[in-house]
Amino acid sequence: MKIIVVSDTHMPRMAKALPPRLKTECQSADLIIHTGDFNTLDTVQELGRFAPVEGVYGNADDQELTKRFPEKEIIQAGGFRIGLVHGHGKGKTTEKRALDAFMKDDLDMIIYGHSHIPSFKTIDGVQVLNPGSPTDKRRQKQFSFVRLTVEKEINVEFIYYDSKI
Repeated sequence: MKIIVVSDTHMPRMAKALPPRLKTECQSADLIIHTGDFNTLDTVQELGRFAPVEGVYGNADDQELTKRFPEKEIIQAGGFRIGLVHGHGKGKTTEKRALDAFMKDDLDMIIYGHSHIPSFKTIDGVQVLNPGSPTDKRRQKQFSFVRLTVEKEINVEFIYYDSKI
């Protein structure tokens, strides 16, 4: 199973369309995960042309998105339980807020966004992933998203690129 993981697309403010590098990967995706800050439902619809979209809303999402998506979600991918959350809030780091959101859940992976900083680590036996942003790199050197391959294990591959057009 191939899953494309994105967050913080902030469209159309940060990009008028999905970056070509992202669209290329989405063409062969079985699922697309978005961890919030789509900004508008148009982004969901554009991603949905490629594969089903699972996700959560972020702090910059409009009311249509907060009605369509939950604040946090647990999905099943293969035999793995994956928690999704944007990670916004007060106090603590974004990563710590994401971990706290699922402290009572038995998960294999937590995916979050908000910081726009690509990150992947294992904390207390749980894989913790932030794909960065495909359209708003902020202080990062490159734009990014993640390709997950789910088989007997979850394989994480960051996709980095320099131009979103």
